[in-house]
Amino acid sequence: MSALFPRATVLGVALMLVALDRTDAQPALGSGTPGSSNSTPFQRLLVGEPGRAEATRTTGSIHLDGRLDEAAWQTARYVSGLIQREPAEGSPESDSTLVTFVYDNQALYIGARMMSSHPESIRPLVARRDKEGSAEQLILSFDTFGDRRTAYTFSVTSGGVRVDYYHGSDFENSRDYTFDPVWEVRTTVDAKGWTAEMRIPFSQLRFSTADEQNWGVNIVRLVPDRNESDYWMLIKRNETGWSSRMGQLTGLRGLRARQRLEVLPYVASDTRAKSTVNPANPYDAKNRSEVRAGGDVKIGLGPNATLEATINPDFGQVEADPAVVNLSAFEVFFDERRPFFTEGTQLLNARGNFYSRRIGAPPPLNPGGTYADVPHNTTILGAAKVSGRLPSKLSFAGLTALSAQENARVFNAAQRTETTAEVAPRTLYGVGVVQQEFGKDGSTAYAMFTAVERDLTNGSQAERVLAQRAYTGLADTRLRWAGGGYDASAFIGFSHIAGDSLAMLAQQRSSRRFFQRPDAGYVRVDPSLTSMNGYFAGINHSKLSGSWLWDLDFSAESPGYEINDVGRLGGTDDISQSSNLRYRQTKRGQYFHNWDVGVSQFAGWNFGGVTTYNGFELYSNQTLKNFLRSWVELGVNLPATSDDLTRGGPLMQVYGSQSLGAGISSRSGARTSWSASAGASTSKDGSYTFDMDGALTLRPGTRVELSLTPSFSQSENARQYVATRANGTAATFGSRYVFAHVDQVQYSLRFRLNFALTPNLTFETYAEPFAASGRYHEYGELGARLDRDLRTYGTNGTTISAPDSTGTRVVTDGATTFTLGNSDFNLRSFRSNAVMRWEWRPGCTLFVVWQQDRSAQRTRGLTVRPGALWDALSADGTQVLALKASYWLPLSFR
Repeated sequence: MSALFPRATVLGVALMLVALDRTDAQPALGSGTPGSSNSTPFQRLLVGEPGRAEATRTTGSIHLDGRLDEAAWQTARYVSGLIQREPAEGSPESDSTLVTFVYDNQALYIGARMMSSHPESIRPLVARRDKEGSAEQLILSFDTFGDRRTAYTFSVTSGGVRVDYYHGSDFENSRDYTFDPVWEVRTTVDAKGWTAEMRIPFSQLRFSTADEQNWGVNIVRLVPDRNESDYWMLIKRNETGWSSRMGQLTGLRGLRARQRLEVLPYVASDTRAKSTVNPANPYDAKNRSEVRAGGDVKIGLGPNATLEATINPDFGQVEADPAVVNLSAFEVFFDERRPFFTEGTQLLNARGNFYSRRIGAPPPLNPGGTYADVPHNTTILGAAKVSGRLPSKLSFAGLTALSAQENARVFNAAQRTETTAEVAPRTLYGVGVVQQEFGKDGSTAYAMFTAVERDLTNGSQAERVLAQRAYTGLADTRLRWAGGGYDASAFIGFSHIAGDSLAMLAQQRSSRRFFQRPDAGYVRVDPSLTSMNGYFAGINHSKLSGSWLWDLDFSAESPGYEINDVGRLGGTDDISQSSNLRYRQTKRGQYFHNWDVGVSQFAGWNFGGVTTYNGFELYSNQTLKNFLRSWVELGVNLPATSDDLTRGGPLMQVYGSQSLGAGISSRSGARTSWSASAGASTSKDGSYTFDMDGALTLRPGTRVELSLTPSFSQSENARQYVATRANGTAATFGSRYVFAHVDQVQYSLRFRLNFALTPNLTFETYAEPFAASGRYHEYGELGARLDRDLRTYGTNGTTISAPDSTGTRVVTDGATTFTLGNSDFNLRSFRSNAVMRWEWRPGCTLFVVWQQDRSAQRTRGLTVRPGALWDALSADGTQVLALKASYWLPLSFR
């Protein structure tokens, strides 16, 4: 495929969509209806009691068109009188907002009129679901259990875009956008402002079984052009809480839960095309195609619990992970984007014990051979999850999944033979959680257990590499008082893994613990070990409201702690302590709309008592009177001792460092938004970093959004680990720990183009060219345990040759000679996704995806320039064209 193809396609699509947008019509104006500009005033009765709204049962039908012209809206009881939080806290809203609630046996309906003194300024922006943008917005949040802690939020913009999320805790910004219920809304813009009609089926909510329901409710209106946010129940800027500060929605009577059953079958196909193939590799096919089918089933277990199961699940990921260069010894973690593992799993995401991307991950075993045909991901045979909440305020959640044994075809070129090798064993995963709420401020007691069981064959590679069993547990108690203004928590967890002694040996020597360190007297490698145990514990205290805020943390992870079979853990053997004190001023002053200033301190030790890090940071955030936002921070890391820099070798002291960063961004509601930031750090050993980031979002019309996010970084690391060699001195326990300076340069440019014909038919393009280079120089080795400076090769009786044609260097030290390979790199990559998403009826979706993954290695040792980003578009790689269609079948019965 021509290198010009992706370039021309991106440019052509951009020009076409902008042109289409110019011909776009505004939403229809209301005409002659009670909610329109030509109507008589609402025949409404405003609810007089502050903080209380009353829902009215209706027997008539409501046709959603955004016009409020049904009889039900004429006799309903409306609430109004929202209060500003921004910009003038405590003042009445600039324009009136009227909201009412009616219901029938199936659904809750919301009707709303948002008045505007400048209706011409209302921009009915159209975007994909959950993309709030800079349009006016009406937000309704419901605490359906009245627990003063959790809430469901439903929002709509003036352009009719649905936004929904779940609050798992009593904070307004604690938002889980993976909550995607099936509901409907329509809006209309007219000469008085805009109106909205919502329909939220009760089947999409959880609530108690009481005959008469009292829900918590809050109403928020956002007007970005004025930077205004209005609240029915005002939560001041220096206060905390969300559900605990809601008003009441009364009048909901006789809601009889139906048994809910939702079936979501799908069919999917994809075709992969590679730009180049290796003719010697029998598995390197130019094109591959696949067709698959499966489905999900969701069963409502009463009004407050749900069971979901999936057969042959399609766990494809629409958006690719970003490109990274990882020169550390530690794993890089990416966010979960697969819907089954993000929706309704809020309780499972606690302190890293569950990382769902372990399920269905790429096979972990090396098949060997000259060439191998290895599956991209482990097949998930089936998965199920359950979640719910009992009237006693006990919440629960569980998830289980079974992944298949995966085998790879292996070709031996020398013998011209083909064999099969196991690359992943059959594995069963299980996670369970319960959480009990208590007290008037929503304190909680939480318990979690995870289990992994692998079907390992005696003597297999899998048995030598992987744990056969892995269990973890966690208990966490959080106390809240003074309306949630104060918070204290304590937690303790355990881990247990068991398996073959070789697998346990690998765990002991892994980068997470390095038990083989020769000067670590408190841990040691035990080759006979067949199980390993560990613990994790900590306490925290925070003040969350008022002008003065603070946070105190203390935690410990024992050397044997291990949760990575189904969790997320970077390192262990760590005792950490941190504190943070912050003062915020939320009242508008002479120069600032608001500002804060704070200081944080942090320190860490290993279980041998060695200080591994120690530092502090000063920071400040400001919002100017024109709502531009800025920040600045100054950090200092004090000299410390590293127990992992030598990657299993002795302790090594490190110099301290200083850092400075600052940034500025446009006001949050700007139609054209932008941000810029820069940061730098230096250290006495010659290390430094400098990075710049920016972002620009353009909205040339109501249906098109274009964003660019460039970034640049340049650094020199004077203590980059290279290798461990034999024949060292006694001062380094007989080994040589080799380091070098590495100069790194990195460019990236993230590009997004979103076009929405309607909120339910959208086209989204994401592309990221990426280029990075690294040049290694000034090689040396650790002279002795606890040294801070290196013994540089080429001095003190040592020599190092210039690199040969392969980049290899030869080092001599007396009678000892050894070689160092070429570690330089010069990389380019291009990853992109173009997605058409059409929700052609509620819950039924068609996806068409075009995905590219290109990469190339250029001449090593050369520093990349910005033009390398353009070169990345023509690199060799793989293109995927995928299609998926799903159909939502809602069923309900007594």
